[in-house]
Amino acid sequence: MNKVLGSADEAAALVPDGATIMMGGFGVCGLPENLIAALHARGTRGLTIISNNAGIDGVGAGMLLNARQVRRMISTYVGENKEFERQFLSGEIEVELVPQGTFSERIRAGGAGIGGFFTPTGYGTLVAEGKETRTIDGKPYVLEAPLGADFAFVRAWKGDREGNLVYRRTARNFNPVMATAGRVTIAEVEHLVEAGEIDPDHVVTPGIFVRYILQGAKYERRIEKRTTRTG
Repeated sequence: MNKVLGSADEAAALVPDGATIMMGGFGVCGLPENLIAALHARGTRGLTIISNNAGIDGVGAGMLLNARQVRRMISTYVGENKEFERQFLSGEIEVELVPQGTFSERIRAGGAGIGGFFTPTGYGTLVAEGKETRTIDGKPYVLEAPLGADFAFVRAWKGDREGNLVYRRTARNFNPVMATAGRVTIAEVEHLVEAGEIDPDHVVTPGIFVRYILQGAKYERRIEKRTTRTG
């Protein structure tokens, strides 16, 4: 099977309206920039996006939010994105806010085929409404369901033509776990190499999880919030 796509546009063409997509990244770090831009350009609509956050205004998933291509967001917070916050507070978009640790574990459970797990996080709050609770060793827990998606858009530092992926530092974030939880995982990489060029000991995401891979381009090294001082 040839996993290499010629462009991000080819990848975006695989995604129908109404699809659910996991998108790696934390803030503006490790975003699948090319895939998001191609999806934006194609105008695919009615999307459910599963992402830690929505980038920042006009960047990352924020690009899709600005174009009103997103119907629902499953995220951990709405900070750093004024348009996301505006749509959320005005009721223009469906939002499911999930505690960050629970968010990570729900995705991991989805990729590992685990039917759910109990966590103390959120017990006694709005997060637990309508969910099964249980007391274990005298401590209350909430049952959380796994998260999966039709597609997972991930970004890696290096990948080979078989889909084996290596991540670099903070850009690793949610990408590896999301790669396991999408029914169709599409990876964009900064460096695409031939099979066998990556040391097997360095592989983080084995190619068995990746359906398609493509060479990314024109990555921007953004700073989410620049803080300076004088003197």
